[in-house]
Amino acid sequence: MNDAMIMLKKTSRTFYIPISRLKASLKEAVASAYLCMRAIDEIEDHETISDDLKVDLLQGIHEAFQSSDVINESQKVLAPYGDVLADVTMRIHEWAQLCPPTVNEVVYRHIAKMSKQMSEWVHVSWIIKTEEDLDNYTYSVAGMVGEMLSEIWLWFDGTKTDQHKAVAFGRGLQAVNILRNRTEDLERGVDFFPDGWGSKEMIKYTRRNLKIADSYIADLKGGPALEFCKIPLTLAHATVNLIAAGGNKLTRDAVMKLVGSIN
Repeated sequence: MNDAMIMLKKTSRTFYIPISRLKASLKEAVASAYLCMRAIDEIEDHETISDDLKVDLLQGIHEAFQSSDVINESQKVLAPYGDVLADVTMRIHEWAQLCPPTVNEVVYRHIAKMSKQMSEWVHVSWIIKTEEDLDNYTYSVAGMVGEMLSEIWLWFDGTKTDQHKAVAFGRGLQAVNILRNRTEDLERGVDFFPDGWGSKEMIKYTRRNLKIADSYIADLKGGPALEFCKIPLTLAHATVNLIAAGGNKLTRDAVMKLVGSIN
């Protein structure tokens, strides 16, 4: 768990804080899920390996996480590429082992599904023409994270949530990332904006999903699910407001001040 928290701090300023505050067993489940998803995300976004290799690796992870031996099978897939893949990716088997056995079916199922859909997006070169395409992409890489978290809340303490709103929660956070990373994405030849869209349309799309995400957490009557979700959602709202005003990224001080203001 210590290694996982160190890796979390390196890879996510947004999620390290809420995960670090979770209770035992729930912390392991969410940390495991986040790091496994970060591991495959690093494959999708890798700057030097070919798209064909990305597809092969993501399909391999998909199959490994559907197998009866996730730990060994995932190691076999990645072992030949230790010199090029990120550390968080090469250690995916460790993050998978961290997950409590009573909920690992939920986490492994979503990792397998996300890997498969990511491989399909790499295969088509992330071509997004319409808002429907954008919805499909943001579901593949983030909306299903909302679905998975809802299943984890239910496992942990019986908390029931609206799955449609859970998808919007993940989708809204991803839309913020698309806005924030616009320049870098274009530099690597990827455009997540539908045809004819500029920042104005993407901000509107983002805010529409974040509004549904507000409703998602308003339904949560206290407990760890609410405590977890409030932090990334607050940061997402602040970031989209900053981008709309011409900025881009919250400073560390701004993040800490916002987190400290959350009741």
